[in-house]
Amino acid sequence: MTDKVYIRPVGFAPGPQHEEGNAIRLAGGMVYAHRFAVILRRDGAVAERWLTDPKGMPAILAALPASVSEEAQAQWTNLALVHPPLECGARAIRLDQPQVMGILNVTPDSFTDGGEFLDNPEAGRAHAAAMLEAGAAIIDIGGESTRPGAAATWEGDEKDRVLPAIEYCSAMGAAISIDTRRAGVLEAALAAGAHIANDVSAMRFDPRSFGLAATSGCPVILMHAPGDGQDLHSNAQYDNVVFDVFDWLMERRDAAVAAGISRARIVLDPGIGFGKSLADNLALINALPLFHALGQPLLLGASRKRMIGALSNEAPVERRLGGSIALAIAGMNAGVQLLRVHDVADTVQARNVWRGLRDAALTDFGELPA
Repeated sequence: MTDKVYIRPVGFAPGPQHEEGNAIRLAGGMVYAHRFAVILRRDGAVAERWLTDPKGMPAILAALPASVSEEAQAQWTNLALVHPPLECGARAIRLDQPQVMGILNVTPDSFTDGGEFLDNPEAGRAHAAAMLEAGAAIIDIGGESTRPGAAATWEGDEKDRVLPAIEYCSAMGAAISIDTRRAGVLEAALAAGAHIANDVSAMRFDPRSFGLAATSGCPVILMHAPGDGQDLHSNAQYDNVVFDVFDWLMERRDAAVAAGISRARIVLDPGIGFGKSLADNLALINALPLFHALGQPLLLGASRKRMIGALSNEAPVERRLGGSIALAIAGMNAGVQLLRVHDVADTVQARNVWRGLRDAALTDFGELPA
């Protein structure tokens, strides 16, 4: 018999005063949670579920089976864990509010820009500069398409694509993440000025990446994808997609720590769209607050993805801005720290308005009666 436990925030407040202080600041950010579901899963099925608030949590934790007691306490602590900034060379990316990561694809078959920036470095440079000026905290550079059915990329070609982009972004003083699953590309990218390893295989495709990241001390982003070979979208079978992805990310987090990577440098990504149906993606986005119980900052990459088209009469990629903003706001409301997007200016504007509302909510409850 195997027991597992999950603590999922299910009730939120604009500020702690709305619940007379009976709320926690989720992951040290701008979202406050005051209601939680404690879920006991036994042999893959939900066995029991309790609803409680912070004041009632100690009693629930004390009543759990001994086999999950320590993990439950760790998750409860993790939900309120304040994350230090991500160190990116001379820049520090604060994680106490949502930050926007702008996408720069230098591939011949990008589903969003059709290869516009691959053979035209001036266009790529201008695009990166515009994203930075609009408020992108990080530029994420990728030289391999990982959409379903995409052909594999040779490591030499991937280097030839990404290194010039890294160099011109580095010259702008940008914080740079390299979107690659190959250790050779990662090593060259870090040498050229990249700061963060963003690996869509969670460093399973090339196990050398763990050691390289540990030695360099760079932050790493570990994304869930069910496939373990060239096709990251394969083997997509879930008993419960939310709990299965949670458990999978926990295993990759622990593997990274075992490889020598500091917990303070690990970011987790549930992998929206990778080997997941529309129903799976919707379930994961609705459950995003749960993933803070893993104790790591979270990244959401849902910009312009197919789920938006599926929910909007098959709108083409270039007409998915509204859906992308809606998903970004869902991420912000869940306390996600990093939003990986194509439309930086619009997302930054949405973030700034969202933050204004959050700031105002801390003082708009009114005075107590005399």
